[in-house]
Amino acid sequence: MAHNVALVVDTGVAGLSVEDYTGHADQGLYAFDLAVARVAAARAAIDRAQSGVLLTARSEGFIRGAPDLDETIRRVKAFAEAGADCLYAPGIRDEAQVRAVVQAVSPKPINFLSVGLPVATVAAWGVRRISLGGALAALSFNHLTAAVKEIAEHGTFGEIAKAPRGQLNAIMSEG
Repeated sequence: MAHNVALVVDTGVAGLSVEDYTGHADQGLYAFDLAVARVAAARAAIDRAQSGVLLTARSEGFIRGAPDLDETIRRVKAFAEAGADCLYAPGIRDEAQVRAVVQAVSPKPINFLSVGLPVATVAAWGVRRISLGGALAALSFNHLTAAVKEIAEHGTFGEIAKAPRGQLNAIMSEG
């Protein structure tokens, strides 16, 4: 972990995340002690580089088939103590869950995976960062799918004709 984080930090990133999911559905989350050690190793690597990189530690249980609020809180608290700057438990959705996690790690910020709730709502729950996950990509894919379906089924290009022209080029050429 420390070696890989050092390599990433050397690229000039502003922040990075350490997950507690092994990447293998049959193995689930890393054992608690190993998950905490991974966060501590990442923190040490960032500190050695004196880079100021923001370290987010993620507890993945709610999106990996282990939706246990007590275990999530145990993990995010330990990750905070191991040096994470920000904590993230993607998949927690209701107000009570979010408030419990926020309270557990306060004053460190909690990141929230947006599910369409207004910023003001989750801010009132104590959330200080919001992620969109793949939502913008999914939105783009939905528009692409609609255009392809129209072409395939009707031989028409109405969806493509509605696409704004020049906006993306103008945005990309700014600055």
